Amino acid sequence: MHDLTQRQIEILKSLIEEYIESAEPVGSDTLEKKHNLSASPATIRNDMVHLTKLGYLRKLHASAGRMPTPKGMRFYVKQLMKEKELSVAEEVAVKEGLWDFRLNDQRFFREIARSLAEKTKAIAIVTTDEGDLFAAGYANILDMPEFYDIDITKTLLSVIDEYDCFKSVFQQKFEEEGVHVCLGEDLGPLLKGPYGVVFTDFKTKGNMSGDIGILGPERLNYMQIIPIVRYYSNLAGDMPDGW
Repeated sequence: MHDLTQRQIEILKSLIEEYIESAEPVGSDTLEKKHNLSASPATIRNDMVHLTKLGYLRKLHASAGRMPTPKGMRFYVKQLMKEKELSVAEEVAVKEGLWDFRLNDQRFFREIARSLAEKTKAIAIVTTDEGDLFAAGYANILDMPEFYDIDITKTLLSVIDEYDCFKSVFQQKFEEEGVHVCLGEDLGPLLKGPYGVVFTDFKTKGNMSGDIGILGPERLNYMQIIPIVRYYSNLAGDMPDGW
């Protein structure tokens, strides 16, 4: 049970969606001008202070706006956002692009990673229970302001090929099945920083199993990425046969 009023929920949702789009801390004036919140900047500012005290938002320094914390982002993903499903045309295009690789597991998983990275504009990770790791989309982080910080980029690149690092993230226990979002402390000590991971598991008709996921900043566009990751997982389970 959350501890927010309806207006505070609307402010939190608007602020997170603004932050996802801009990658910049969001102020009360921006929310008042760009979102239909039916509240003055002063009222919005007071609610943002309250949301910060409750741990949903954080403020980096005195003159900045606010950004969501992992707690705020988790609440947004689970309670507030509406997924944007792929169109039938998009699903067909993805499936056709992978079809020719379906009979060779190594090529298929490598192509899944490449295709998923291209679709999400983030880094795609595929692991199998046989110890394989396939990654693609490294260049995508160059378009993300978070990774202009060399230390954040260095930390990411230092573990991107480490199977055990991602397996420890993917093996966490969750209350429900499906697509999972990992932020903050969920990612363990090796990925300490402003990163976000979206992943789910798969099992092929040939009984191979593993996980498929996306790695990027905390402000990933979850409403688009979650259904994309789910679709690619379903493809991994349905398409290959006879490995």
